[in-house]
Amino acid sequence: MQPISAVLITYNEKRNIEEALQSLSWADEIVVVDGGSIDGTVEICHKFTDRILHRDWTGFVDQKNFAVENARNDWIFSLDADERPSPELSREIQQLARNGFLKPGYKIPRIAFFLGRWIRHGEWYPDWQLRLFDRRKGKWEGGRVHESVKLPEKPGLLKGEIYHYTYRSLSDYLRRLEIYSTLAACDFQQRGKTVTPIRLLGNPIAAFTRSYLVKRGFLDGAPGLAVAMLAAVSVFFKYAKLYELQRKL
Repeated sequence: MQPISAVLITYNEKRNIEEALQSLSWADEIVVVDGGSIDGTVEICHKFTDRILHRDWTGFVDQKNFAVENARNDWIFSLDADERPSPELSREIQQLARNGFLKPGYKIPRIAFFLGRWIRHGEWYPDWQLRLFDRRKGKWEGGRVHESVKLPEKPGLLKGEIYHYTYRSLSDYLRRLEIYSTLAACDFQQRGKTVTPIRLLGNPIAAFTRSYLVKRGFLDGAPGLAVAMLAAVSVFFKYAKLYELQRKL
């Protein structure tokens, strides 16, 4: 039996963290790295684990790698506070732990709950995430946003899903869009990426078309239309902010 450490990073996640930790009762240990929560998150975590570490926030990649490094086991299952492993996924991981892992890591389909339904088409699904991995062979990498685990060889694929309770409302999406679009624009600029007025117009249109038509977001009804529209808005904000940064140079 290969023991598994479930790891999470938190910062003011009071409304999410209890259900996330409850969903990980099967793990051999739970490690939480908190970035300085003041809303009662840490107190809730103490109900489920004594492995709670404080680390001042330095970014998603740093926080997640710190959590991985401080786990007691080499096999890691990484979860965000607004995510839950489905019952099928939990059973699948436990079976792998009993029978032996054949790959250095595994990608898992993630499904988002938005505007009252699960989004099973469009740009948001299947949102493959590499969350189960051997820390001796992989680690978190990336920029200010869109961090991911990198492995030296091809990972396996699991069937069970990660449930993602991502945006609780359109207002919640727009609040986070302001933060993440700024971080993405800074990453673009750091990588030397540039934008022209044509791309500023064309990229959002392409994002909508891909999500709603090519990836059949229309099958998710009105929420699918909203997801496609928000994909276009998100792309526009990222590139508009990059354009703003270019003009300041």
